[in-house]
Amino acid sequence: MTVLTRRAAALVFLAFAFAYFLSSLLRAVTATLAPTLAQEFMLQARDLGLLSGGYFLGFSATQLPLGKWLDRHGPRKVQLGFLGVAVAGCLVFSLADNFAGLLAGRVLVGAGVSACLMAPLTGYRRWFTPTAQMRANSWMLMTGSLGMVASTLPVQWLLPVLGWRPLFWGLAALVLLSMAWMALGVPRWHTADSAPTTPGANTEDGYGMVWRNPYFQRLAPLGFFSYGGMVAMQTLWAGPWMQKVAGYTPLEAATGLFWINVSMLCTFWAWGMVNPWLLRKGLGANRLMTLGLPWSLMVLALIVVLGPQAGAGAWALFCMTSTFVSLSQPALAMTFPQALAGRALSAYNLVIFVGVFVVQWGVGLAVDGLAAVGASTLVSYQGAMALYLACNAAAYAWFVLRGRSDNAYPTVPT
Repeated sequence: MTVLTRRAAALVFLAFAFAYFLSSLLRAVTATLAPTLAQEFMLQARDLGLLSGGYFLGFSATQLPLGKWLDRHGPRKVQLGFLGVAVAGCLVFSLADNFAGLLAGRVLVGAGVSACLMAPLTGYRRWFTPTAQMRANSWMLMTGSLGMVASTLPVQWLLPVLGWRPLFWGLAALVLLSMAWMALGVPRWHTADSAPTTPGANTEDGYGMVWRNPYFQRLAPLGFFSYGGMVAMQTLWAGPWMQKVAGYTPLEAATGLFWINVSMLCTFWAWGMVNPWLLRKGLGANRLMTLGLPWSLMVLALIVVLGPQAGAGAWALFCMTSTFVSLSQPALAMTFPQALAGRALSAYNLVIFVGVFVVQWGVGLAVDGLAAVGASTLVSYQGAMALYLACNAAAYAWFVLRGRSDNAYPTVPT
């Protein structure tokens, strides 16, 4: 383990944080662009769901091999290679003249930025002290929230000036800039120092041990529907709901998304501040999720019932109350031996992002399906969200009914 000096650590963090900022912006920008793309390419709701979900499809496809590649080649080399794919994805998207081209671009972008969080977390374990790792992890999530914020009003302001195609040329240039920064500021990886010390940690059965773990199985539906669904609403469906159901203009919807993402930024910051105190009081991840997630279900039910009266504030409250599920990631990591924690997180990340893809596309299919049988726009959106609510409630029930005994490790307070 080689701990970096304070100055070197700051440069490494900033290089990774800039790339993660861009990845979060690219993830969420579809919600702001949805009205423009729908008009130009005559897209239906299911097309928008598939287009936004294409990012998560590309992202998910890399998760399982990513952990092995990071251990073998290091975060610098892996992320530089992946970001090159993201540049290609931005260019393909900007040059697309049909839906297939847009989808191909989104899949490439998703695959290209899929290492933007796992790569720095892998490096921080070697280069930062434990205290600095905790601080850096929190600040990375803050940076991601800033990227989400940048995908809303700033993008909406730039669209009339630049157009969406030049906007993606600029994003490709910024990704190239982040690659140059990373090549110059991030240390090389020496594999001899990172050889696994836990027996079986480097075997092909590593992921099998993860999939079979009872606590992983308990969390998986929650990650798929609750965590994945939260991201799906934040990055896509909150925007169309505000315009087609609540009657917002595109600028008002972008403003709403801006404040939704600001509220998420503040919520994640607050979690970082209060978690140590909550743990001292005996309120661990399992108990907090059990007590907190019903609030998100109630807010979503109110959104369905209120229909046009449910706007940006309601969606911000849904996303904020859904952040209880984010506690599942550190809880899962602490359930496994250190040598398997990375694979456990990669596997859970896969579940989450497949969930994002399925929920985004599934909501679009439900909206179009209900409209095809004569339902109004309002009823179509209410029906699709009611279906998502039922899936979310079933995932929560599974988590509660499986019980606390599945988490065999006392390091995760219940």
